[in-house]
Amino acid sequence: MNKKIVSYLLICILLGTFSSCNKALDVQSSRLAPEANSWKRLEDTRASLMGMYGLMRAALAEDNAHWLWGELRGGDFTSTSRSDLKAIINGNLNYNYPTLQTLSDWRRFYAVINSASTFIEHSGTVRANDQRYTEANWKADVAQARVMRAFAYFYMSRIWGNVPLITTSEEGEFVAKPATDQTIILNFAETEILKCINDLPGVYAGSNDPLLPNTYYGQGPGSWYGILITKYSAYAILAHIAAWQGHYIDCDAYTSHVVNELSTSQIQPSAMRVTGSNYLSDPTQSGNLFTGNNQRQILAFAFGATENVGSGHLEELTLAAPFVSKSVPDMYVSKDSITSIFPDWAQPGIAPDPRFGRDSVSKLYYEKCFTNFTGEIPVFSKVKCVINSNKGTLPMFNSAIVFTRLEEIKLLRAEALYNIWGPASPEAVALLNDVRSQRGVAVYDSRTDLLDAIFAERRKELIGEGWRWYDLVRYKKIKDPTFVKNMVNTKGIYWPVSVSVLATNPKLSQNSYWN
Repeated sequence: MNKKIVSYLLICILLGTFSSCNKALDVQSSRLAPEANSWKRLEDTRASLMGMYGLMRAALAEDNAHWLWGELRGGDFTSTSRSDLKAIINGNLNYNYPTLQTLSDWRRFYAVINSASTFIEHSGTVRANDQRYTEANWKADVAQARVMRAFAYFYMSRIWGNVPLITTSEEGEFVAKPATDQTIILNFAETEILKCINDLPGVYAGSNDPLLPNTYYGQGPGSWYGILITKYSAYAILAHIAAWQGHYIDCDAYTSHVVNELSTSQIQPSAMRVTGSNYLSDPTQSGNLFTGNNQRQILAFAFGATENVGSGHLEELTLAAPFVSKSVPDMYVSKDSITSIFPDWAQPGIAPDPRFGRDSVSKLYYEKCFTNFTGEIPVFSKVKCVINSNKGTLPMFNSAIVFTRLEEIKLLRAEALYNIWGPASPEAVALLNDVRSQRGVAVYDSRTDLLDAIFAERRKELIGEGWRWYDLVRYKKIKDPTFVKNMVNTKGIYWPVSVSVLATNPKLSQNSYWN
């Protein structure tokens, strides 16, 4: 385990610790320094904290795992030629492909957990030794570590269900620790966040924030938007923990903090216009969703403007000509799927959807989400942060891994309100229409089932952002008893545990569906 941790940290350091727009992040982790010298100065806590974020980014980025876990299974993408992607799409997660074996290994997350536990246990030493390390700063840092550890457990529980619960750094080299029931894991994650959420600022270095109104590690608020865990990103994580368990009253309470406190959080909606170039990932537009870090990201893991890494960008899988020199992408959304996702695209009298529609005068298709629709293979171009000018055989990308944003949370709250109040919930309708109107499309038609409309909107709005499989599971838990019987009750919604993990821990057993 220690070797694994050092390996991940080396990766993070070589990559520049994930956001070159913030010099504070480009710091070597103190985990590589001798332990006796690791917890003395303010600079040590900064290095360790940023290293923890780097480890989480590495866990999500390796083999483009964030999207392969969340977007492919039961999703809308088709693989052009890669057999490993086809296996995931078809639910054959136990096939013997190297990519699937890597994706089945949860040890990448235990590197994050161990790093967070180490910070929680040792950062108080710096507080005692360095007067520059204020109590508010220390509490906020420890709270970030606790929330990150909880987030890692939540993320793992969605993928594998039951996983070993480790809460101290001394347990980092566990050999024979059994898995803990998912309910206990998620209760631990929720409790951890609630214990420390009031120590988190709404905005780091925000002039009106009561906890940390001045610079944070020498940087102003613009350096930290979307990158660090705030009070509101913690509430967003809590909301998803609750929704995954079907605790919709709690989900409503948690999402209300995000949706109703925008003036305090400074979170902004994701811009989109029917015409013009301003869109979610246009690298020529400042403050777009996927490039760098910005106020449109509630929780994201950004890459620096000049970082070029082996994985971690959706564009590697989805882009082809005219954006890069590849003739066909690794995966794409078929024309039949596109028209199914956006069924109103050709209906007369209905406002065109900028995510996929057709201009009523020119009859040309909007190419904001899908380029070359009239060709054989459309290119999924929603995320297209290509930063090198020659677009050669080794193109550089810098899109962030965005976990959640305002529109996603609004639709999640609409889902919660539907499950609390039923199809007559006016607030659920209002939230759905809020997202739809922001995209310039018609309001919800009450002749359509409200829950179906909410999840259909999530499918349109969040395609390519890693939500599709988890949305399907939540939807089918409500709507499809057969799915619950055949997939949920048999643990078929989870990934198998990797062979290498099982081989090193005889107290673990394979998820029953994959035996």
